[in-house]
Amino acid sequence: MSQYTQQPQFPQAPTPAAQARNGLGTAALILGIIGALSGLIPFFFWLAGILGVIALIMGLAGRGRAKRGGATNKGVALAGAILGLISLIMSVVGAVILFKAVDDAVKDIDKATSGSSASKEPGDGSAKGSGKDKGKNQGKGGSAGSDTSKDAETLEAGDSAVYDDKLTVTMSAPEAYTPGEYAIGHTKGNKAYKVTVVIDNAGKEKFDAALVTAEARAGKDGVKAEQIFDEEVGEVFTGTVMPGKKATAVYAFDTPADAENLVVEISPDFFHDASQWELKL
Repeated sequence: MSQYTQQPQFPQAPTPAAQARNGLGTAALILGIIGALSGLIPFFFWLAGILGVIALIMGLAGRGRAKRGGATNKGVALAGAILGLISLIMSVVGAVILFKAVDDAVKDIDKATSGSSASKEPGDGSAKGSGKDKGKNQGKGGSAGSDTSKDAETLEAGDSAVYDDKLTVTMSAPEAYTPGEYAIGHTKGNKAYKVTVVIDNAGKEKFDAALVTAEARAGKDGVKAEQIFDEEVGEVFTGTVMPGKKATAVYAFDTPADAENLVVEISPDFFHDASQWELKL
């Protein structure tokens, strides 16, 4: 009998295959989708950029793992890398759009600020009160277009309010007006006066005249003077006044019979201060 007994041989179980590691590719695809969607909103350009970088790196790493046989989602990883690249591009575009919008907003604010204040330019003496005011202004050392009455004096008939952006508003002397039979805004027993307002855009930017408003007060107590509307007066400024062009509108106001003065206030828009004219009736 042999000293060593031969042991029986048993078949060995097959070695289980290594589990596929698809996490990188899947994560790259998810981050790429989120990054691309974020890139559609310019404000989130920073998020699209961060996710795009991560998705691109993970997608390329996942594709390399799939090539080595460690993953089975090569296509998913490639899609994630592509979406990551798209997210990066959209991030750059979004940043450009956002920064340009901010820059335009700053320029608009600067433009609005530069055109907000007005200086007084006396009339040429052709309108009531203009010659008197001109002499008064010259006596103070002022000149046309100077900033001599920005805070104190109210303009008179024929004077112009000249804004920093070279927008000029001029008002004529008041003229007695007889409202029509179907006029709106006129009270029986009151008097009516009309004025002509001219807007001269001597600046470099177009002016939206549709925002111009007019209000008036009459008499020593400053009673509100209603604007009169009929077939001859009551028109308003409309449209756009291009650089170098003018626009004209005629306003009529209802005043108490004993009123001796009419204060008319013209507000060009939200970016220009209102200017007032005190007119002698």
